[in-house]
Formats: sequence, C-alpha cells, structure tokens
Amino acid sequence: MSAVAHERPISNSPSQEDILLEGFLSLHSPEGFRAELIEGEIIVAPPPDGDHEDYIGLLIDQVGRHSTVHMQVSGGKGLRLVSGGLCPKNHVIPDATFAPMELRLFRGAPSWMDPQGVAMVAEVTSTKPDQDRIAKRHCYARAAIPLYLLVDRERSQVSIFSRPLRDEYTEVHLAPFGQPLALPDPFGFELDTKDFL
Repeated sequence: MSAVAHERPISNSPSQEDILLEGFLSLHSPEGFRAELIEGEIIVAPPPDGDHEDYIGLLIDQVGRHSTVHMQVSGGKGLRLVSGGLCPKNHVIPDATFAPMELRLFRGAPSWMDPQGVAMVAEVTSTKPDQDRIAKRHCYARAAIPLYLLVDRERSQVSIFSRPLRDEYTEVHLAPFGQPLALPDPFGFELDTKDFL
C-alpha cells in the first residue's frame, strides 16, 4: 500500500491586495512626482501645473485669514484610508489637508498617517478629474473625513461635500467660479471664488 501526499494550501500566503500594497510602499517615484494607491490602482502624477497651485494657494490664504478655527495645512501629507466597500486599501496624498492647529496632527506623524482629526481635505482636478470627483470622494467619505472640498477646473465650480456616511457624503453644496461657497464649521466662512475665474 502506498501513501498519497495531500497538498495543503499555504495558509499565510499574501493576497493580491497585500502584494500590490507592498509594491506601492516600496515604489520610488521620480523626483517631483507623487504616487498614490487609489481603488487598487497605482497612480503616478507629475508635478502640478501653475494654475493648480494657484487655486490651492488661494484656498490656503483664505482659510488662514477667515477660518473661525486656526488651521494647520499640509500639501503633501500621505493619508492611509479605511479599506472596504468602494475603497480598498488606499494611500492618498490630498492637494491640501487641514487640521485644527491645536491638535498639531502632523507633528511626529508617519509618512502615511490615519486621517483621524483631519477637518478637511481639498483636491484640484488635473489630468484624471474622475479620480477626484468619484474615487477619492468615496475614499474620503469612507474614512469619515468631515469635509471634502473639490475645485473642478473643467466644470469651473467648487464643491463642498459634508456629512460622510459609509462610502458617500450625504450633503453637497456647489458654486460656480465667481460665486461664494459657504464652508461649514470649523471653518465658518464664505469662500470667495472670484479669483478662481
């Protein structure tokens, strides 16, 4: 009588998602480029154009001058977002990340930090606007980031998404460039978009 060997599955083999994440985290982007892992896809973006940076500068300036809560801002902070639903394991770098200054949220944070304590993230559309309009919106909502501000250059409008629930924000307000857009607390002021024209 002969013995038959039975194959057993390897119990600790990494999943495709784990392999992708490991590859992403070891990726070395060319200088000035930034890599993000969004909905299971690695996106490598070139440095932003001048108009993109102008919009971000205008936003940061107004938040600094008018916000009811003193905010700290980062233009390159990596966020590790909650996976699941429409948002698998993701690592995103918003164009701007705002947090109350009193929290000093960025001090001592790792390269990829959890978004707990972030008050608002902002994106300005660029070469792949649907990443900002759809994919990142779902991921930011799933991560329970209270506010998501989107400057949509192609549509010439600014939107503020609020009240996250699961993979979506349940409230959205928008204004065409040139019209004010009310930012809720803790910002508590009207964003002037005249200079966005």
